[in-house]
Order: sequence, then structure tokens, then C-alpha cells
Amino acid sequence: MSQIVLPLAPVSSGPSRIVLGEANAHVAEALAHPEGWPFRTAVLTGPPRSGKSLLARWFAANAADDGRETIDDAQTLDETKLFHRWNRAQEHGTPLLIVAGEPPWDIALPDLRSRLGAALQLEIGAPDDAMSGELLHAHAAQRGLPLGADATAYLVPRAGRSWAALEKLVAAIDRLSLERKAPATQSIWRAALEAVHGPEEPRLL
Repeated sequence: MSQIVLPLAPVSSGPSRIVLGEANAHVAEALAHPEGWPFRTAVLTGPPRSGKSLLARWFAANAADDGRETIDDAQTLDETKLFHRWNRAQEHGTPLLIVAGEPPWDIALPDLRSRLGAALQLEIGAPDDAMSGELLHAHAAQRGLPLGADATAYLVPRAGRSWAALEKLVAAIDRLSLERKAPATQSIWRAALEAVHGPEEPRLL
């Protein structure tokens, strides 16, 4: 497991480090070499809260002299305007990273659909157990929340296996710890799991 430190000021909405694992390491590797992208264009998709925007910020901040451009939340933009931006990038020969939501992305404009279909397709997957543990600690560190040494072994088998669920779980642990004015130990972990997933833990009884 490795991490990318963002070369930017940390943001309150997510960790200041990008946790790399099986779900996204291939994305980071591709973003490091835009010169090899078809038409110098890549389309990045993935589940909510999976770090797409963080990776895009890292990509943009590591620009050399290639004039690279990033378009976030592309699925919400006017398709004709998005097509013109693709054309401009082609005219200038600049790398273009287009970030959209969870696939499939239904593009109505035929010209845009064909152009982006020919681009490098990058998709972030679901985190595995090892990555889930790293994500729990990354979100906790962002909040200044100490998690004990046993937190990973206890929480990972019981937590929902999605980026958003893991982030929500850490938020619940932090809230309960503050409300009870107590450190985040197993009793708070269990209460947070129940608050997020209901009384029946989703993966381990």
C-alpha cells in the first residue's frame, strides 16, 4: 500500500493524501504519463467519494510545460461546450483529463461520444480489505481522530465495502467520540457501525 501526498493545501472534504491500492493504482500510474494517452485524452470514472477529484488535483498540480487541463464533473456540463473544449485541447496538443461520475456515462452527442470513446478509459474500483483499512485511517487523520491499533481488524470486516460508506463510518466514530467525550474504542466503533449500517452489522455477526 502506498500514498500520494497532495502538493496542495489539504481540503476539509477529504484526506490530504491519496491512498493507493488495487482499486486505483493503475489510475495514478496512467495520470503520471499523459504523453501516452490516445489523443492525449483520458476519461476517469468511479464511485462517489472514490478520490476522482483528488487525483485530478494531483494531476493538475504536477503539470510540467504541457498545459494540461482537467474537467471535473463532466457529466453535468453541456455536451456541446465539452466537445469544444476537447477540440481546443486537440488543437493545442495538451493533455486533457475528463472526470465523470460512476459509469456508465450516457453521452447523447454523437461526436462527443465517439471522441471520448477513443480516449483512455480509467475506472476506480471498490476498495479491498487492505485499502479499506488505509482509508479508515486516512479519513481519521484528516479529522484529527486517533484510531487504536485494533481498529482496522475490528472495523474492516464489518464495514460496508464502498468509499462513501467508509468515510461515513469515520464521521460517525468522530461524532460519537465527541458526544461521549471519550476516545474512539470498541464500544464507539460498534455504536458507529450500528448508526451507519443499522443494528445488524453487514459482513460479520
